[in-house]
Amino acid sequence: MGTLKPMPDWSYERAARKRGMRVLCGIDEAGRGPLAGPVSVAAVVLPDRFRSDGIDDSKKISEKRREVLFEKIIEHRGVLWAQVFADAEEIDRKNILRATHDAMAAAVAVLQEKYSRQVDHCLIDGLRVPGFPHSHEGIVKGDGKVISIAVASIIAKVCRDRLMRRFAEEFPQYGFEKHMGYGTKQHLEALQKHGPCRIHRRSFQPVSQLTLSFES
Repeated sequence: MGTLKPMPDWSYERAARKRGMRVLCGIDEAGRGPLAGPVSVAAVVLPDRFRSDGIDDSKKISEKRREVLFEKIIEHRGVLWAQVFADAEEIDRKNILRATHDAMAAAVAVLQEKYSRQVDHCLIDGLRVPGFPHSHEGIVKGDGKVISIAVASIIAKVCRDRLMRRFAEEFPQYGFEKHMGYGTKQHLEALQKHGPCRIHRRSFQPVSQLTLSFES
């Protein structure tokens, strides 16, 4: 028999509570690597009685399953959540890392204002964020370890995918609904044929290497 794969659990949240942290916020992003579209960041505070059945890193879950879980998450009356985008223009102006970190801080600010709750401590997927305005820790591959980060990963991914499907209607020549802006063979061929559009990241190769004008 094969070994069961580890699933995200509450161990990091429990450890933080032992240190006196009460309101814990999981943060994750989706879309740092694509050539087009925004990076999406979600911040989530889960209630103690939240049932985590089936919750995992969004990359390990099928699109259909992500959509089902997303609806269950946002309909749960005890779940506090916020999601923000950093668009291609912001990514090009700041660089992808800075834009992502700023979006993480913005997502926490939106969550606090939306629910009138102050976050005590953030659990962030990846490394610690220099200058982050809240108490936090970075957890490498946290979306596969920490339940609140895994929930954030699902929200960030589903929100971004839905937006990319809307962009696919506006720019049907690129096939965004299939690759979500990542650098697939189909996407690269479309870039060569049509040039980049306004949601492409001009600072990313190979977009930056193209000399064609951006479409409006």
